[in-house]
Amino acid sequence: MVLNIFGYPGGAILPIYDELYKAESAGGIQHILVRHEQGAAHAADGYARATGKVGVCFATSGPGATNLVTGIATAYMDSIPMVIVTGQVALAAIGNDAFQETDIYGITLPIVKHSYVVRAPQRHGTNCGGSFYIANTGRPGPVLIDVPKDVALAVFDYLPVEPGSVELPGYSPSVKGNPRKIAQALHLMQESRCPLFYVVESAIASDAHGEIQQLAELFNIPVTTTLMGIGAFDENHPLALGMLGMHGTAYANFAVSECDLLIAVGARFDDRVAGKLDEFASHAKVIHIDIDPAEVGKNRAPEVPIVGDVRQVLIELLRLCQEEGCVAPNQTQAWLTKINRWREDYPLIVPQHADSMSPQEVIVELSRQAPDAYYTTDVGQHQMWAAQFLKNGPRRWISSAGLGTMGYGLPAAMGAKVALPHEQVICISGDSSFQMNLQELGTLAQYGINVKTVIINNGWQGMVRQWQQAFYQERYSSSNMQAAMPDFELLAKAYGIKGMVIRSRDELPDAIAQMLAHNGPVLVDAHVTKDENCYPMVAPGKNNSQMIGLPKQQKLEPIELIYCSSCGVKNTSNNNFCPECGTKL
Repeated sequence: MVLNIFGYPGGAILPIYDELYKAESAGGIQHILVRHEQGAAHAADGYARATGKVGVCFATSGPGATNLVTGIATAYMDSIPMVIVTGQVALAAIGNDAFQETDIYGITLPIVKHSYVVRAPQRHGTNCGGSFYIANTGRPGPVLIDVPKDVALAVFDYLPVEPGSVELPGYSPSVKGNPRKIAQALHLMQESRCPLFYVVESAIASDAHGEIQQLAELFNIPVTTTLMGIGAFDENHPLALGMLGMHGTAYANFAVSECDLLIAVGARFDDRVAGKLDEFASHAKVIHIDIDPAEVGKNRAPEVPIVGDVRQVLIELLRLCQEEGCVAPNQTQAWLTKINRWREDYPLIVPQHADSMSPQEVIVELSRQAPDAYYTTDVGQHQMWAAQFLKNGPRRWISSAGLGTMGYGLPAAMGAKVALPHEQVICISGDSSFQMNLQELGTLAQYGINVKTVIINNGWQGMVRQWQQAFYQERYSSSNMQAAMPDFELLAKAYGIKGMVIRSRDELPDAIAQMLAHNGPVLVDAHVTKDENCYPMVAPGKNNSQMIGLPKQQKLEPIELIYCSSCGVKNTSNNNFCPECGTKL
């Protein structure tokens, strides 16, 4: 097995690169020379997301290390396992404002899971082994190792650290959930008439997609995912509702507004999903499963909190179901019928304009011709359209969610393709995002990394323009990118890469087929409608049911207080049964 490292050398880290030179010659390690350190961090991130393994990147001290910061923060926000090795000035020079000295340990403290400054060479092995262990256990995250130059130059007897042998006193992530809480969760699932699974990235990190599908089918529970959770549930399954939140499907957002039980699998209840938090699933009891105890109850107090590894908790839940002889309930049928009516009334629309090609048409054609590809995206409208229209399997959706990092898509695709050389990897970018890290075309060219990149080119910072139109009275301040827009086809050719342009829907199918058939990296410039907006959209400060841009005027039925003859007044969200005691109303 080859260990892939993404990096860029410099003075303080040269001792490590000298050893790397010898290690590469011996085999077992491949170093990918990026064109910018941020590209190294994003590539290691994409490598980790595509494989579930720890991504590794190197950079030197000072500006090399600080150029990693955005990539480290991206990984931290999305709980991605990475080990970052930075060079540092010599121990005696630390704190003296030496050439290319920065306190990268201090700078990154808020955005790493853990960090080390190696002060004794004999600690190299233990620190390295500990870093990989910490990065990929519990809630995954990035770990920094800062190595002073004189420590890296030291000669010492190295004691290898065997995999699985690392012991870290005080670090013991909770894996198994509390049996009593799991039993309470099962009881709520059996009683619920309008349940909903709310699934995020933890399900992918723990490989729990199989268990989620079993439970969803057993209890007839529809499933919605966040941007990071895409692929955790089969998107073609009849119980799949797609993504919820600011640009989620209307039927997913309506479902979360009317459910009586929300099963949150690894969720953070963040603002882009929850909207107005005090009105998010306001009529539902909540089961919250998460391996990080700090997340459980942070934004929403659950009725049943369960701290543990998502997959292990769901396995225990299924085992308990088997012991108790659970059978498929029929009380969710009315709920599923209601959701299917929403699907019909408020579908996702692929517009076709007479004079231009819509962005959605490009993404749907990609999905048609490359349904099983690994897709990376940058951030903006194209990201949301890709999330809406692609049907991704586990780990095949790779996108910056928490930090929302423009320039992420191309280097992340590079990392995914290096990790999985025999898989199709496609980057969907925007004309603005792509220019953030376009220099990584040089890395693709040098190593022949067969990534296909499609730029959804509307000449704008698309999402910024949409917000300026909707909320800032069409004052388009600094969001138009058409002035000095590069010729992307010629740019690709300058790097020795195949470049293509698509200007109409008539050209689209053949152009995508030609792109996919080419043996090597390709950059496609797809010219699309300039002022297309991404809908549905939940405006800031609104609840999920208050969407704009739906295909037809909609209003939720008003929620009333209905008196239950058995247990008193309960807010039933217009269900036919009392969510508390089950009495027919």
